[in-house]
Amino acid sequence: MRIDKFLKNSRIIKRRTVAKEACEQGRVFINETQAKPGSVVKVGDIVKVTFATSTIKVRVLSVDDNVKKGDATKLYEYID
Repeated sequence: MRIDKFLKNSRIIKRRTVAKEACEQGRVFINETQAKPGSVVKVGDIVKVTFATSTIKVRVLSVDDNVKKGDATKLYEYID
């Protein structure tokens, strides 16, 4: 699954266009490698996203396409 779509489906970033822009600005990393919007994310990958005031790091648990809002947090787990 594309990283921009994963970020939107998991509700880490609310809109896919915003996720795409974050990738283009160099604020998204997959396994410590800077991600492009079309970079592929797989189960087990570590995704790091830098926001204006914080950074989150998550491990990908699932890459489901159609996810309900309540199930979005089941796609990843937070890492320190």
